Amino acid sequence: MKPIKIWILERKSDFNSYTSKRFIEVARNANIELKLVAPEELDLIVTKEDKRSIIYNGNIIELPSCLIPRIGTVTYYALAIIRHFERLGVFTLNPSQSMETAKDKLSTLQLLSSNNIPIPKTMLAKFPLNTSFVEKEFFYPLIIKTVIGSKGRGVFLVENRNKLNDLVNLLEISKDPKTNLILQEFISTSKGRDIRVIVIGGRAIGAMLRTASDDGFKANYSAGGDVISYEINHTVEWLAVESAKIVGLDIAGVDILFDQNNYKVCEVNSYPGFEGFEKATQINIPEEIFKYILVRLEGTSS
Repeated sequence: MKPIKIWILERKSDFNSYTSKRFIEVARNANIELKLVAPEELDLIVTKEDKRSIIYNGNIIELPSCLIPRIGTVTYYALAIIRHFERLGVFTLNPSQSMETAKDKLSTLQLLSSNNIPIPKTMLAKFPLNTSFVEKEFFYPLIIKTVIGSKGRGVFLVENRNKLNDLVNLLEISKDPKTNLILQEFISTSKGRDIRVIVIGGRAIGAMLRTASDDGFKANYSAGGDVISYEINHTVEWLAVESAKIVGLDIAGVDILFDQNNYKVCEVNSYPGFEGFEKATQINIPEEIFKYILVRLEGTSS
């Protein structure tokens, strides 16, 4: 049987990451021809002869049956590449439009909120920041986040007005003009812990509980947090699956906070890392993704 060709589009610096190595390892045992490709290795030409319009390192090569974009900060160039694959009929996991939405935390929250998904109260920061107005809408401590960011980077806990002013002044001086910030209510009952659910093809395949390893408020595994398997209940499952569906993601990492006896969706990630998840749950993530791809490809070829 001829192997299925799958490309993973990611930064070249991630070629040796845990995630990439796991994809390669599982593909080797699943009759899948897997190729890691960086956006800068590709050129695209808009032409009627579509089959010759994507060039890899200066050469025309056979396109894959499926493209898996796994890029943290999705640049305009990377999005253009992904859109071009889609227009050539290559099954893309996740779609470009969904990835563009998911990279913007505020846009994602606006979409979830308009579809009645519970989220933390959030405000887009406007400079100069009106501290008095912020204090009418939020209590301390509160969270400040960059609109674009991952792995817990660009997330700050602010305990009082002085720290708010100091942090905002520092960020305003040093930040890129294109960087935007959001203010968010701090869910105290979820301090230092949250639930990460991975959704593949509309199905929550499992979940882990993440807890901060010290007295911090960030529970990310990549930031040193601890992880254990978490038994999904119906509410958490519905929130995760529905959130991924609303954003339009085939693969998603959905982060859910404990809000007393309820839950709130904090973030929806289009390129979830899964080293901690596999450690906690013993679920083979690349295998689950490949199974879903094979089912989808069989459906499109029938």
